[in-house]
Formats: sequence, structure tokens, C-alpha cells
Amino acid sequence: MLRYNFSNCTFAGLLLLASACGNKEQTGPTGPPPVPVVVQKVETSNATYYDEYPGIVKALNEVELRAQVNGYITAIYFKEGEKVKKGQKLYAIDPQQSEASYQQALANLSVQETNLLRAERDVERYRQLSEKDAIAKQQVDYAEATYASAQKMVEAAKAAVRSVQTNVRYSTIVAPFDGTIGISMVRLGAVVIPGQTLLNTISSDDPIAVDISVDQREIYRFTELFAKKPFKNDSTFRLAFGNQVYPHFGTISVIDRAVDPQTGTLRMRITFPNPEHTLRAGMSCTLRVLSTSSKQAVLVPFKAVTEQLGEFFVYVVDSSKVTQRKVLLGRQVNKDIIIQNGLKSGETVVTEGVQNLREGAAVSIASATENK
Repeated sequence: MLRYNFSNCTFAGLLLLASACGNKEQTGPTGPPPVPVVVQKVETSNATYYDEYPGIVKALNEVELRAQVNGYITAIYFKEGEKVKKGQKLYAIDPQQSEASYQQALANLSVQETNLLRAERDVERYRQLSEKDAIAKQQVDYAEATYASAQKMVEAAKAAVRSVQTNVRYSTIVAPFDGTIGISMVRLGAVVIPGQTLLNTISSDDPIAVDISVDQREIYRFTELFAKKPFKNDSTFRLAFGNQVYPHFGTISVIDRAVDPQTGTLRMRITFPNPEHTLRAGMSCTLRVLSTSSKQAVLVPFKAVTEQLGEFFVYVVDSSKVTQRKVLLGRQVNKDIIIQNGLKSGETVVTEGVQNLREGAAVSIASATENK
């Protein structure tokens, strides 16, 4: 009797346990739902963009005006910051000292010419007497030496006159070329010292140049651009100042002779027309150089790229799941970026919803409108 009841209880317990296990399997947790994402198929195209280089605006001609004679500034003939023409008078230095030196040099020349005339007459007379053996040979030799010395003294006096004449000319300073003159460093009455006192700086401004430094690895590219004959409205070289783009195009005019061994860079000069005189020497700018990829480039939206510890990744869709793939980035072109390595044409990448993904996550493809 007791054994029969025990068996019934055991059987009933097993039924209850089996029922409980069955219910637990039916209500257990399931995997995470697919992540809605927007995707895009990778395609290749010709990538056209501008490489950017920091540049400094330079004048093609620029010279510092310095005094060449002592004296006082007696006149200033220009307005600061204005355009000047070659040969235009700019400064006058008190000419009194130079004039006095000039008159002294002329007087000395006159004395030396008189001495030469007397020596010439003496030597002619002594030569005639020598022919008649009426004078000692030694006196003739003395006369010849005196005459030669007088000739040299006249030449020296003439050179002194020319030197003083040069100083007289230096008392008036003129523009060496057409350009723009800056703010004067001296005022009326200022004392100037030859070779030391800076009066002003004058520079040309149309055309004007921009100097850049490029890595030695790009020398071949710029050499080709230098050799290429530019056509009308060639937009290879553009200037930018922040968001403002200079309206005129430039041409490469000079490639420096050697690479700087410390920086590994080479200086180049790009010339721009400056008819409105808006470019000024010393301005900082950005030179944009048009670059067209020689081969088909892989482009993806920049928003498809994620960064982790300095490395870049995209999520590639394969059979409704994503795989995180490391890529090597190239140049950004507007809202897209060139992928140099890691992707092939025809693959599909996630462009929206990447922040919710992880390796191997299941995804559901949604349109851009649905994902917003």
C-alpha cells in the first residue's frame, strides 16, 4: 500500500517538473533585434579636389631705401602708401655739404690741370735744350718725371670730382621701379647716416607672388605643373583667405634650386595678377592646388567612418550582418572621403546608424527617411 502511493507521487512530480521545464523554454530570452541602418554601395570615380598649402604673399620686387650721404632730410615728395613711378623723386637730403665738397673738388682739379700745363711746357723746353746738348740729361729726366706725376694728379682730381658728383646725385633719392611705397621711417629735419638710416621700403604689387614649401615627395608633381603651359582661366592654383577665395588664378613661376635638408621641403613661388591691389606683401593665405586622381578612387561618405584609438573603421554589410573593417583614409572631398585601402567597389557599407553597431550585429536596411 505504501509502495503504491510512493510511485504515484513520484510520477506526478515528474509530470510537474517536465511541465515547468517546457514552460521555461517557451518564455526564455531571445537575441537582440536587428539594428536599423542606412547603407550605400561602394563605387569608384575620378576624385577631383584641392590640396592646401600655407603660403605667404611676397612682392616680386622689394627694396629698402637707405641714405648714401650724410645730412638732414629737407623734403619728402610722396604720400605714404601711394603708387610711385620709376625715377620719381622721393626724398631730398640737405645738399650744402655735398655742394661744398663738389666745388672744392673742382678747384683742386683746376690746380692740378695748371700744374700739368706748367710741367708739360717745362719738359718740352728741356727736350729742345737736350737736343742741342745745352742741358744736363739728369734735368731732363726730372722734368719727364714731374710731367708724368702731374698727369696722374689730374686723373686723381677728375676721379674725386666724379665721386662728389655721385654724392650730389645721392642727395636726391628716387624710386628704382614702379611700385607702392610704405610708411616713411624718417621725417623732415631728421639726420641720416650713409648705409645705416632706413628711409622707407618700396615694393611691386602687380603681379605679386605666393611662396609655399612642399614636401620633397611632391617635387615631380610640381615640376610637371611648371612645365605645363597654362591655358586661359586655368584654375590649378587658387588662393583662399578663410572662406574667401581670390578671384584670379595663378601660375607656378619659380622652383627653388635645392631641398632644405633640415625640413625635407622645397620652396616654390606662384605668381598671381593683382589688378585691384588687394593682395599685400606679408599676408598669410592658403594656396589651393587642383589635384585629379590618376586612377579610379574609392569614395564613401565621411559619416560612415568611425575612429578608435587613432585608427579608422567602416562597417561592411554581409548577409544581414556587419563586419568592422579597418581602412586607410585619403583626402576628404566635400562630404566624401577617399579610401586608399580596405574597401573594394561593389561592397556595401553602413552610412547611418553606425553608433549602434558592434562586430557581427544583425542589421535591417532602412531608408534614410525611416532612420531619422
